[in-house]
Order: sequence, then C-alpha cells, then structure tokens
Amino acid sequence: MESQFYWVEMGDVPQWLLETPTRASGESFDEPWMFADGRALPDPGSIKAQISHPGRGRAFVFSVIEKAPIVSEEVANVFRSLSPDDVQLFPVSIEGIAEPYFVVNATKVVDAIDEARCREVHHHDESDPFPEYAGEYRWIYGLRIDPSKTGGAHVFRLKKFKTAFIVSEEIRSALEQVGNLGVSFERVTGPNELARA
Repeated sequence: MESQFYWVEMGDVPQWLLETPTRASGESFDEPWMFADGRALPDPGSIKAQISHPGRGRAFVFSVIEKAPIVSEEVANVFRSLSPDDVQLFPVSIEGIAEPYFVVNATKVVDAIDEARCREVHHHDESDPFPEYAGEYRWIYGLRIDPSKTGGAHVFRLKKFKTAFIVSEEIRSALEQVGNLGVSFERVTGPNELARA
C-alpha cells in the first residue's frame, strides 16, 4: 500500500491570527517568506510574532500573509521526534503569550507533483506581473503527488508549488493526537474524487 500524504492548510475553525514573524526588534526580515521557501536557513536569532486578530489560541497555525507554520511546544515535539531531518524549529515569542512557540521550517523541496492526476492546475506565465514565477504553479485544485518521489521525507514543500506544506500520514496522526489545531489536512495521494455537483 502506498504512503499517504496530506496538504496542511489553515483550518476553518475559530482561531487567533498571527502576523508573519519578524526579528525581536520588530524589523522585518529581508525575505519574510523564507519560512515557506523549503530551504535550510541560518539561525535567524530572536524572533517574535504579533497577534493580528485575537481569538482562540491554537497549537498549529499559519501566519496570515507569508504562511509561516507556527506551533506549540507539544506540536514541535512531534516534528522533533518524527521528522528531525526534514525541519528546523526556531523559537518564536508571541506577544502576550507565556508558552513557547516555534516556527517550523520545512527544509526539503521534492519534485513529486503528479499533474495528470490533479483535478485542475493553473500555471504562471510570462505575462504575469511576476515573470520570475513563469513555469511554476499559480494554484492547484485536487493536488496529487507521487509518494514514490518523496525520498523518504515526512515533511516537505513541493517544487514549483512551495505554497503547499506537506506531511506524512504518521505526522498527521501524531498532530491530531495533540489536538487544538488551527489547521486541516487534505489528502494528496490516492484517487482524486471529483466534486459532485
């Protein structure tokens, strides 16, 4: 039986919204999207995230703009124990919150998109406002990946579609055991059931 993988996205549940992490001084990073870029990063030093909209604190959320994964210590321990070679965990202080939180930086990018099995794909092209993205995916509906091309990784981003934060079945199950998540899991392996009218 093939391995199962899931796209982790912001969940449709009541939750707080967090700003993109910055330096502890409040200064933005030169590349504020770096925590969603799928590469190992040098230690960013002390970082913080402000609450942009109060709500229920969750153990796993994404920052509102650059979609940096921000997690509680219990969730960080899931990544530490099950995928230590796939992620970096950077402590982040959240304004007004005493408990420790971490930014989860997936350090691997895999070329595993199975375009033929995706429901609908949209590419960037040269006429886009950002020509540097030409050839990459603007968006994918019904995303499907080939698990045989994941190289044993449990957490990764996808080549040409780094928006997607992908985790294995093992990680998903462990995260659900923690609970209080502000995220949902969309399966990206196996048959692609078309939406019924």
